[in-house]
Amino acid sequence: MRYALFSVSAVILACSFSAHGKMFKWVDEEGQMHFGDKIPPQYLVKEHEELNESGVVTKRQQAAKTAAEKAEDRRLEKKKKEEALVEKKKQQRDRVLLDTYTTERDLIVARDSRLEAVDSQIQLAETIISDSNKSIDSLEKQVAEIKASNREVPADVYQRIDSEKQQVAVQSKVMASHKKRHEDIATQFNDYIERFKVLKAEQKARRDKLMKERAGY
Repeated sequence: MRYALFSVSAVILACSFSAHGKMFKWVDEEGQMHFGDKIPPQYLVKEHEELNESGVVTKRQQAAKTAAEKAEDRRLEKKKKEEALVEKKKQQRDRVLLDTYTTERDLIVARDSRLEAVDSQIQLAETIISDSNKSIDSLEKQVAEIKASNREVPADVYQRIDSEKQQVAVQSKVMASHKKRHEDIATQFNDYIERFKVLKAEQKARRDKLMKERAGY
């Protein structure tokens, strides 16, 4: 294998005498440029160029990427796919909005209808909690009266109190869940309404532009 360090002006001359009709150019660790008809093995994974007999670069090989660079490429590729998925979902949502609703009023009616249904569930939970609390108050008064008369409180009275308290705890969680659902629906539909306005405005702008083009403006 022949290796030599040439000045840039000698590259063409060196290449013209290559037995293979081509030469390779690479840079060593010290930043020195080398030319030769073969590349040392340790530089095959580094950036290098292939030149023809006229000294013109015909092929450029990028340096092999480090583990960190490969990891960064994977991260960027993952991010790109995630962004593409978000954009795809956004476009799907836009199509559903335009296909499902004709006017902004339709969205408002749909939103209010769902909110009313959730409000009914909240009211039901509140009623159950209120009734259970009344039962607990009544039962606890019974306990106090029985104890005041020096009698033994029946075990089933305590069981009923515990049962009503469990009911209050369960319905409190149910009510909290419904309230969260109410907030989510309101937020979701308000976002839909704002997006719907934008989409309709874009549709109108496209129609207006098309009409002007047809009219020759």
